[in-house]
Amino acid sequence: MTEPDASAKPDGWAVGDLTFRSRLVLGTGKYPSHEIMRACHEAAGTEMVTVAIRRVNLRQGEPSLLDFVDRKKIRLLPNTAGCYTAKDAILTAQLGREALATEWVKLEVIGDEKTLMPDVEGTLEAARELVKQGFQVLPYVPDDVVACRKLEEAGCPAVMPLAAPIGSGLGIRNQHNLRIILECVKVPVIVDAGVGTASDVAIAMELGVTAVLLNTAVALARDPIRMALAMKRGAEAGRLAFEAGRIPRKLYASASSPIEGVVGS
Repeated sequence: MTEPDASAKPDGWAVGDLTFRSRLVLGTGKYPSHEIMRACHEAAGTEMVTVAIRRVNLRQGEPSLLDFVDRKKIRLLPNTAGCYTAKDAILTAQLGREALATEWVKLEVIGDEKTLMPDVEGTLEAARELVKQGFQVLPYVPDDVVACRKLEEAGCPAVMPLAAPIGSGLGIRNQHNLRIILECVKVPVIVDAGVGTASDVAIAMELGVTAVLLNTAVALARDPIRMALAMKRGAEAGRLAFEAGRIPRKLYASASSPIEGVVGS
């Protein structure tokens, strides 16, 4: 029997007119230093990172975390973090387009200051307007199939349901909801927020999601660079398991070496 090629490059995925090999999207905030951030991006093998437009220095000639992102290998995905209304999110997206020369935006419209849960109504309003303006909108939403379907219908090239509250590290709280979303939308599903460790990434990938976006779990780990590598391997293992196909779950035992056909049985 031919053994699978363990050294084969990971399969790719597409969102809009972009293609990637890495299924990990990382952030750029909370790291101990910009140098460690850059090392984490390299260890994770990420090809896209999010940048909070409201929190980055965009003045030409002044130091910026953008100086520590390898733009030859990594695509910037500006986000509207910190916006609590559709109007603010739209203005922030426009700023990101002008500053970074990209039509892509990760849309965040927060509805509650304590939980940081997305405002679905505001997100839909902003998404529809930004799509009209030519943006490629990747919206951060609850794990709500209705919201995801409406955003797909609005023209978003992907949806980004949360796994758990932002920065909580709780992991995948509702696999059932994610499975329903995967069944009901045709665009890529990128799990966003709440990942705590590599096993969370593996579980998400085993469900069949397209990619996972995370930040805090790496940036605030005791050893961020090693955690970034662990996340990469978790994504690869989870994707491979999804493609291989797991066995069905059973209530009772099933013998590994059945006696049917054994002489004398």
